[in-house]
Amino acid sequence: MTQPTNTHDRYDLNTNGDDVREDLSDIIYNISPTETPFMSNAGRGTSASDLKEWLLDELADPDTANAHIDGDDFAGDALDDASRLGNYHQISKKQIVVSRRANKVNKAGRRSELAYQIAKKGKELKRDVEAILTGANQVAAAGNATTAPTTADLTSWLKTNTDRGATGADPALSNTTYGQPTTAATDGTLRALSEATLLGIIGDIYVEGGDPSVIMLHPTIKQRFSQYMFGTSARIATPYQDHGANKRSGVTAIGAVDVYVSDFGVLDIVPNRFQRSRDVFVLDMEYWEVSYLDGFKTEVIAKTGDSEKRHILVDYALCSKNEAASGIVADVDDVAMTA
Repeated sequence: MTQPTNTHDRYDLNTNGDDVREDLSDIIYNISPTETPFMSNAGRGTSASDLKEWLLDELADPDTANAHIDGDDFAGDALDDASRLGNYHQISKKQIVVSRRANKVNKAGRRSELAYQIAKKGKELKRDVEAILTGANQVAAAGNATTAPTTADLTSWLKTNTDRGATGADPALSNTTYGQPTTAATDGTLRALSEATLLGIIGDIYVEGGDPSVIMLHPTIKQRFSQYMFGTSARIATPYQDHGANKRSGVTAIGAVDVYVSDFGVLDIVPNRFQRSRDVFVLDMEYWEVSYLDGFKTEVIAKTGDSEKRHILVDYALCSKNEAASGIVADVDDVAMTA
């Protein structure tokens, strides 16, 4: 197959510059996830200081020897004070500088470059905060003129109901029973998630007085959980569907487990893209709160040249009203779940 002589084809149009107009779609495609399951389900509070504090108390263990003679006198039982806990606020922000020309020229997919970048960076900032709250494994720090303050994350609060791999260690407060988390959890040896371990943590939480409602885990581990529940060692029956006369309606194949019924309540299984894959959280969300000294906001920065400046910031702290109402199965690998 050959062209006739002197055919002026598409490729000749580029000889003295590209004469073919571009066909650029006027839509910008972005599938980056923006769901923030922990932050969205935790309570929202306000702060008046960069150190958020609250009180924690508990009842004494039951006394099975609590028997007294008739007419007994007493000197008074030992009374315990409430523990004072706290967490420092962390400042997270995104900074935007857009030139005058970038805003003025005709662009594909957006009219205002500044507005587009503000919206995009706002979503990125929320992703940052979710990842910090659930997967930074960082402690509380006040900060100073040269070091940024940090808020203790979820992994640094959970120390009562924990199951860790070999060499793993629980986090610690600055004063053992009160203060802020200042010693981070130590990662241990990775091992498979087991149902027995998960049930053990749920049971421990119940004994402490918690009412967990969420199992939060990385998407990869969520898949392992579903595979285990549908596997030969699990207890999910094969569902059957009456397809009816219309065969075009198709067959539904079920391969996910989104709710787990335990001896101590029903828990939603929630995947979180931004937490570490090695951590499986069992949470009573009633006792978690993100407190804001300043909520998410955009501020105009003074012009210093031929550009527009903005920053988006949030000033926040994670408040664990009672970490014993939640727990963690730590150091989980992404291999198949076990019994």
